[in-house]
Amino acid sequence: MSDEFSFLNRFKKLANGRPSNGGAGPPVHRTALADEPGQDMVPPSLSEPVLEPTFAPRPEPAPEPLPEPAPAPIAAPEPVSRATPVRDRSFDGQGDLADHFLGCAKLVRYLTVADNSRFIITDDFRTTPIISAASTMAAIYSKDYLVAQAALLPLSETAQRMSPRKRDRFERLFALIEEQALSDDVRDSAQAIRAAHFRAAEIRELEAELGNRLSPARLRYRQFLDIVKKLMDRKITAGPFLDEFRGFTQDVAGQLDFGIYSFCLDRLFGSVRVPLKVKKLLILELLKYPALIRRELLTNILVYPGQVDELVEFIRYMVTNELGQGAIIEIELLEAFKMRRLSMSDIESSLARAATA
Repeated sequence: MSDEFSFLNRFKKLANGRPSNGGAGPPVHRTALADEPGQDMVPPSLSEPVLEPTFAPRPEPAPEPLPEPAPAPIAAPEPVSRATPVRDRSFDGQGDLADHFLGCAKLVRYLTVADNSRFIITDDFRTTPIISAASTMAAIYSKDYLVAQAALLPLSETAQRMSPRKRDRFERLFALIEEQALSDDVRDSAQAIRAAHFRAAEIRELEAELGNRLSPARLRYRQFLDIVKKLMDRKITAGPFLDEFRGFTQDVAGQLDFGIYSFCLDRLFGSVRVPLKVKKLLILELLKYPALIRRELLTNILVYPGQVDELVEFIRYMVTNELGQGAIIEIELLEAFKMRRLSMSDIESSLARAATA
Protein backbone atom coordinates (compact mmCIF):
# COMPACT_ATOMS: atom_id res chain seq x y z
CA MET A 1 0.00 0.00 0.00
CA SER A 2 1.34 3.44 -0.88
CA ASP A 3 2.36 6.13 1.59
CA GLU A 4 -0.63 8.20 0.53
CA PHE A 5 -3.10 5.65 1.89
CA SER A 6 -1.32 3.66 4.57
CA PHE A 7 -2.59 6.27 7.02
CA LEU A 8 -6.07 4.71 6.79
CA ASN A 9 -4.92 1.95 9.11
CA ARG A 10 -3.34 4.44 11.52
CA PHE A 11 -6.53 6.46 11.47
CA LYS A 12 -8.30 3.53 13.14
CA LYS A 13 -5.89 3.68 16.08
CA LEU A 14 -7.85 6.50 17.71
CA ALA A 15 -9.96 4.54 20.13
CA ASN A 16 -12.62 7.17 20.63
CA GLY A 17 -12.98 8.37 17.03
CA ARG A 18 -12.48 12.06 16.30
CA PRO A 19 -10.41 13.86 18.96
CA SER A 20 -12.10 16.53 20.99
CA ASN A 21 -11.79 20.10 19.76
CA GLY A 22 -9.86 21.93 22.43
CA GLY A 23 -9.45 25.36 20.90
CA ALA A 24 -7.98 27.39 18.09
CA GLY A 25 -4.60 28.18 16.76
CA PRO A 26 2.96 25.46 19.12
CA PRO A 27 6.92 24.69 21.45
CA VAL A 28 8.99 26.75 19.08
CA HIS A 29 12.71 26.49 18.49
CA ARG A 30 14.45 28.26 21.33
CA THR A 31 17.66 30.07 20.54
CA ALA A 32 19.71 32.74 22.27
CA LEU A 33 18.12 36.14 22.29
CA ALA A 34 19.36 38.78 19.90
CA ASP A 35 20.92 41.97 21.20
CA GLU A 36 18.65 44.30 19.27
CA PRO A 37 15.32 44.78 21.08
CA GLY A 38 12.41 43.17 19.30
CA GLN A 39 14.48 41.38 16.66
CA ASP A 40 14.62 38.20 18.71
CA MET A 41 10.83 38.12 18.51
CA VAL A 42 10.75 37.68 14.74
CA PRO A 43 10.81 34.18 13.27
CA PRO A 44 13.27 34.05 10.34
CA SER A 45 10.35 33.55 7.94
CA LEU A 46 9.00 36.97 8.95
CA SER A 47 12.28 38.84 9.19
CA GLU A 48 12.28 40.44 5.75
CA PRO A 49 11.47 44.19 5.56
CA VAL A 50 8.29 43.55 3.58
CA LEU A 51 6.20 40.64 4.77
CA GLU A 52 5.25 38.36 1.91
CA PRO A 53 2.96 35.58 3.11
CA THR A 54 3.27 32.17 1.52
CA PHE A 55 -0.32 32.30 0.35
CA ALA A 56 -1.15 35.14 -2.00
CA PRO A 57 -4.16 37.35 -1.21
CA ARG A 58 -7.21 37.08 -3.43
CA PRO A 59 -6.80 39.12 -6.65
CA GLU A 60 -9.55 41.14 -8.29
CA PRO A 61 -12.07 38.87 -10.07
CA ALA A 62 -11.23 38.19 -13.70
CA PRO A 63 -12.73 35.96 -16.38
CA GLU A 64 -11.36 32.45 -16.13
CA PRO A 65 -9.33 31.51 -19.23
CA LEU A 66 -9.93 28.29 -21.13
CA PRO A 67 -8.16 25.99 -21.08
CA GLU A 68 -6.96 26.49 -17.50
CA PRO A 69 -3.30 27.29 -17.01
CA ALA A 70 -1.30 25.55 -14.32
CA PRO A 71 -1.17 27.39 -10.97
CA ALA A 72 1.48 30.08 -10.96
CA PRO A 73 4.35 29.36 -8.54
CA ILE A 74 4.33 31.43 -5.37
CA ALA A 75 7.51 32.45 -3.64
CA ALA A 76 7.63 30.79 -0.24
CA PRO A 77 9.25 32.39 2.80
CA GLU A 78 11.72 30.45 4.85
CA PRO A 79 10.31 28.29 7.67
CA VAL A 80 10.08 29.63 11.21
CA SER A 81 13.42 28.16 12.10
CA ARG A 82 16.11 26.84 9.82
CA ALA A 83 17.37 24.75 12.71
CA THR A 84 14.10 22.84 13.13
CA PRO A 85 12.92 21.39 9.81
CA VAL A 86 9.71 19.39 9.71
CA ARG A 87 11.49 16.11 8.86
CA ASP A 88 9.65 12.87 8.18
CA ARG A 89 10.64 10.96 11.33
CA SER A 90 9.67 11.45 14.95
CA PHE A 91 12.31 12.63 17.43
CA ASP A 92 12.81 9.12 18.80
CA GLY A 93 13.11 7.59 15.33
CA GLN A 94 9.88 5.62 15.77
CA GLY A 95 7.29 6.14 13.04
CA ASP A 96 6.95 8.69 10.26
CA LEU A 97 5.45 12.18 10.31
CA ALA A 98 1.91 10.88 9.84
CA ASP A 99 2.31 8.71 12.95
CA HIS A 100 3.74 11.71 14.77
CA PHE A 101 0.72 13.85 13.86
CA LEU A 102 -1.56 11.07 15.03
CA GLY A 103 0.31 11.05 18.33
CA CYS A 104 -0.24 14.81 18.70
CA ALA A 105 -3.95 14.22 18.11
CA LYS A 106 -4.08 11.54 20.79
CA LEU A 107 -2.54 13.94 23.29
CA VAL A 108 -4.98 16.68 22.18
CA ARG A 109 -2.14 18.95 21.11
CA TYR A 110 -1.32 21.28 18.28
CA LEU A 111 0.76 19.55 15.64
CA THR A 112 4.52 19.85 16.05
CA VAL A 113 7.50 19.11 13.81
CA ALA A 114 8.99 15.64 14.14
CA ASP A 115 11.40 16.51 16.97
CA ASN A 116 8.71 18.41 18.93
CA SER A 117 10.84 21.57 18.98
CA ARG A 118 8.18 23.82 17.43
CA PHE A 119 4.64 23.78 16.11
CA ILE A 120 3.70 23.28 12.49
CA ILE A 121 2.74 26.51 10.68
CA THR A 122 1.06 27.10 7.34
CA ASP A 123 4.37 27.91 5.61
CA ASP A 124 5.61 24.35 6.23
CA PHE A 125 3.27 23.01 3.58
CA ARG A 126 4.91 25.27 1.00
CA THR A 127 8.55 25.10 2.06
CA THR A 128 8.88 21.41 2.97
CA PRO A 129 8.02 18.23 1.04
CA ILE A 130 5.49 16.49 3.29
CA ILE A 131 4.14 13.06 2.38
CA SER A 132 0.46 12.92 1.51
CA ALA A 133 -0.38 10.75 4.51
CA ALA A 134 0.99 13.41 6.88
CA SER A 135 -0.78 16.22 5.02
CA THR A 136 -4.04 14.30 5.33
CA MET A 137 -3.51 13.81 9.05
CA ALA A 138 -2.85 17.53 9.41
CA ALA A 139 -5.99 18.45 7.46
CA ILE A 140 -8.09 16.22 9.71
CA TYR A 141 -6.55 16.64 13.14
CA SER A 142 -4.83 20.02 13.33
CA LYS A 143 -6.20 22.20 16.13
CA ASP A 144 -4.91 25.21 14.21
CA TYR A 145 -7.46 25.41 11.43
CA LEU A 146 -5.20 27.62 9.31
CA VAL A 147 -2.69 24.78 9.27
CA ALA A 148 -5.46 22.32 8.41
CA GLN A 149 -6.50 24.48 5.44
CA ALA A 150 -2.89 24.83 4.28
CA ALA A 151 -2.48 21.04 4.39
CA LEU A 152 -5.14 20.70 1.69
CA LEU A 153 -3.03 22.59 -0.85
CA PRO A 154 -0.21 20.07 -1.50
CA LEU A 155 -2.77 17.27 -1.57
CA SER A 156 -4.90 19.16 -4.10
CA GLU A 157 -1.94 20.01 -6.31
CA THR A 158 -0.67 16.42 -6.28
CA ALA A 159 -4.11 15.16 -7.31
CA GLN A 160 -4.40 17.84 -10.00
CA ARG A 161 -1.23 16.57 -11.68
CA MET A 162 -2.38 12.94 -11.73
CA SER A 163 -4.17 11.04 -14.44
CA PRO A 164 -7.93 10.51 -13.91
CA ARG A 165 -7.35 6.85 -13.03
CA LYS A 166 -4.79 7.59 -10.32
CA ARG A 167 -6.73 10.60 -9.11
CA ASP A 168 -9.48 8.30 -7.90
CA ARG A 169 -7.38 7.47 -4.84
CA PHE A 170 -7.24 11.14 -3.90
CA GLU A 171 -11.00 11.32 -4.29
CA ARG A 172 -11.16 8.82 -1.43
CA LEU A 173 -8.70 10.86 0.62
CA PHE A 174 -10.77 14.01 0.25
CA ALA A 175 -13.97 12.13 1.05
CA LEU A 176 -12.35 11.04 4.32
CA ILE A 177 -11.30 14.62 5.08
CA GLU A 178 -14.85 15.83 4.40
CA GLU A 179 -16.14 13.28 6.89
CA GLN A 180 -13.57 13.55 9.68
CA ALA A 181 -11.90 16.99 9.70
CA LEU A 182 -12.33 18.98 12.91
CA SER A 183 -12.83 22.24 11.02
CA ASP A 184 -16.05 23.01 9.15
CA ASP A 185 -14.07 25.25 6.78
CA VAL A 186 -11.68 22.41 5.95
CA ARG A 187 -14.58 20.03 5.28
CA ASP A 188 -16.22 22.61 3.02
CA SER A 189 -12.96 23.29 1.16
CA ALA A 190 -12.26 19.59 0.66
CA GLN A 191 -15.77 19.09 -0.70
CA ALA A 192 -15.48 22.04 -3.08
CA ILE A 193 -12.12 20.90 -4.46
CA ARG A 194 -13.31 17.33 -4.93
CA ALA A 195 -16.54 18.46 -6.58
CA ALA A 196 -14.48 20.60 -8.98
CA HIS A 197 -12.32 17.55 -9.84
CA PHE A 198 -9.20 19.27 -8.48
CA ARG A 199 -9.33 22.06 -11.03
CA ALA A 200 -6.47 24.55 -10.81
CA ALA A 201 -8.86 27.49 -10.43
CA GLU A 202 -10.47 25.94 -7.32
CA ILE A 203 -7.06 25.32 -5.78
CA ARG A 204 -6.02 28.92 -6.44
CA GLU A 205 -9.26 30.08 -4.82
CA LEU A 206 -8.42 28.18 -1.63
CA GLU A 207 -4.88 29.56 -1.67
CA ALA A 208 -6.14 33.12 -2.10
CA GLU A 209 -8.69 32.71 0.69
CA LEU A 210 -5.98 31.54 3.05
CA GLY A 211 -3.73 34.43 2.05
CA ASN A 212 -6.50 36.93 2.74
CA ARG A 213 -6.70 35.65 6.31
CA LEU A 214 -2.99 35.39 6.99
CA SER A 215 -1.71 38.67 5.56
CA PRO A 216 -3.50 41.17 7.87
CA ALA A 217 -2.72 39.08 10.96
CA ARG A 218 0.99 38.90 10.17
CA LEU A 219 1.11 42.64 9.58
CA ARG A 220 -0.64 43.11 12.95
CA TYR A 221 2.03 40.88 14.47
CA ARG A 222 4.68 43.20 13.07
CA GLN A 223 2.97 46.17 14.69
CA PHE A 224 2.92 44.41 18.05
CA LEU A 225 6.67 43.82 17.80
CA ASP A 226 7.10 47.60 17.85
CA ILE A 227 5.26 47.64 21.17
CA VAL A 228 7.54 44.89 22.48
CA LYS A 229 10.55 46.98 21.51
CA LYS A 230 9.13 49.91 23.47
CA LEU A 231 8.71 47.64 26.49
CA MET A 232 12.32 46.48 26.26
CA ASP A 233 13.47 50.08 25.89
CA ARG A 234 11.39 51.06 28.96
CA LYS A 235 9.27 53.42 26.85
CA ILE A 236 5.99 51.82 27.89
CA THR A 237 4.83 50.66 31.30
CA ALA A 238 3.17 47.41 32.33
CA GLY A 239 -0.45 48.62 32.20
CA PRO A 240 -0.46 50.06 28.67
CA PHE A 241 1.58 47.09 27.44
CA LEU A 242 -1.03 44.67 28.76
CA ASP A 243 -3.73 46.63 26.94
CA GLU A 244 -1.70 46.38 23.75
CA PHE A 245 -1.19 42.65 24.29
CA ARG A 246 -4.91 42.05 24.80
CA GLY A 247 -5.73 44.06 21.70
CA PHE A 248 -3.16 42.18 19.62
CA THR A 249 -4.43 38.81 20.83
CA GLN A 250 -8.01 39.71 20.04
CA ASP A 251 -7.11 41.01 16.57
CA VAL A 252 -5.19 37.92 15.45
CA ALA A 253 -7.33 35.21 17.07
CA GLY A 254 -8.04 32.61 14.42
CA GLN A 255 -6.10 34.60 11.81
CA LEU A 256 -2.47 34.07 12.85
CA ASP A 257 -0.68 30.73 12.97
CA PHE A 258 -0.66 29.53 16.55
CA GLY A 259 3.00 28.64 16.02
CA ILE A 260 3.87 32.28 15.39
CA TYR A 261 1.78 33.52 18.32
CA SER A 262 3.45 30.95 20.57
CA PHE A 263 6.90 31.93 19.27
CA CYS A 264 6.18 35.53 20.22
CA LEU A 265 5.26 34.57 23.78
CA ASP A 266 8.23 32.22 24.10
CA ARG A 267 10.55 35.08 23.29
CA LEU A 268 8.78 37.47 25.65
CA PHE A 269 9.10 35.08 28.57
CA GLY A 270 12.67 34.17 27.66
CA SER A 271 13.95 37.73 27.35
CA VAL A 272 15.86 39.25 30.26
CA ARG A 273 14.81 42.68 28.97
CA VAL A 274 11.14 42.08 29.76
CA PRO A 275 10.45 42.98 33.41
CA LEU A 276 9.44 40.10 35.69
CA LYS A 277 6.37 42.09 36.74
CA VAL A 278 5.13 42.13 33.15
CA LYS A 279 5.74 38.40 32.79
CA LYS A 280 3.69 37.69 35.91
CA LEU A 281 0.85 39.87 34.64
CA LEU A 282 0.95 38.00 31.33
CA ILE A 283 0.72 34.70 33.21
CA LEU A 284 -2.52 35.92 34.78
CA GLU A 285 -3.82 36.58 31.27
CA LEU A 286 -2.81 33.13 30.04
CA LEU A 287 -4.70 31.48 32.90
CA LYS A 288 -7.92 32.79 31.30
CA TYR A 289 -7.22 31.14 27.93
CA PRO A 290 -8.98 27.98 26.69
CA ALA A 291 -7.50 24.84 28.22
CA LEU A 292 -5.64 23.63 25.12
CA ILE A 293 -3.94 26.95 24.43
CA ARG A 294 -3.22 27.61 28.11
CA ARG A 295 -1.65 24.18 28.54
CA GLU A 296 0.69 24.58 25.57
CA LEU A 297 1.78 28.13 26.42
CA LEU A 298 2.32 27.60 30.14
CA THR A 299 4.35 24.43 29.64
CA ASN A 300 6.47 26.20 27.03
CA ILE A 301 7.36 28.78 29.66
CA LEU A 302 8.10 26.13 32.28
CA VAL A 303 10.51 24.20 30.05
CA TYR A 304 12.25 27.23 28.54
CA PRO A 305 16.00 26.71 29.08
CA GLY A 306 17.31 28.85 31.93
CA GLN A 307 13.87 30.09 32.94
CA VAL A 308 13.88 32.29 36.07
CA ASP A 309 13.06 30.25 39.19
CA GLU A 310 10.79 32.95 40.59
CA LEU A 311 8.64 32.87 37.46
CA VAL A 312 8.43 29.06 37.50
CA GLU A 313 7.36 29.12 41.14
CA PHE A 314 4.78 31.82 40.39
CA ILE A 315 3.28 29.73 37.58
CA ARG A 316 3.08 26.62 39.74
CA TYR A 317 1.48 28.59 42.57
CA MET A 318 -1.15 30.19 40.30
CA VAL A 319 -1.93 26.93 38.51
CA THR A 320 -2.42 25.16 41.83
CA ASN A 321 -4.69 27.86 43.21
CA GLU A 322 -6.66 28.87 40.11
CA LEU A 323 -7.15 25.69 38.08
CA GLY A 324 -8.89 22.41 38.76
CA GLN A 325 -7.11 19.17 39.54
CA GLY A 326 -7.63 17.84 36.02
CA ALA A 327 -6.01 20.89 34.44
CA ILE A 328 -3.11 20.69 36.89
CA ILE A 329 -2.44 17.05 35.99
CA GLU A 330 -2.58 17.80 32.26
CA ILE A 331 -0.05 20.62 32.61
CA GLU A 332 2.30 18.46 34.69
CA LEU A 333 2.10 15.59 32.19
CA LEU A 334 2.67 17.81 29.16
CA GLU A 335 5.63 19.50 30.87
CA ALA A 336 7.15 16.06 31.55
CA PHE A 337 6.53 15.07 27.92
CA LYS A 338 8.23 18.19 26.58
CA MET A 339 11.18 17.51 28.87
CA ARG A 340 11.17 13.90 27.55
CA ARG A 341 10.68 12.47 31.01
CA LEU A 342 7.51 10.70 29.85
CA SER A 343 6.52 9.03 26.60
CA MET A 344 3.15 9.34 24.87
CA SER A 345 2.10 5.92 26.14
CA ASP A 346 3.02 6.96 29.70
CA ILE A 347 0.75 10.00 29.40
CA GLU A 348 -2.11 7.99 27.92
CA SER A 349 -1.91 5.58 30.85
CA SER A 350 -1.78 8.42 33.40
CA LEU A 351 -4.81 10.16 31.89
CA ALA A 352 -6.73 6.88 31.80
CA ARG A 353 -6.00 6.31 35.50
CA ALA A 354 -7.03 9.89 36.35
CA ALA A 355 -10.30 9.48 34.46
CA THR A 356 -11.24 6.36 36.43
CA ALA A 357 -10.07 7.64 39.81
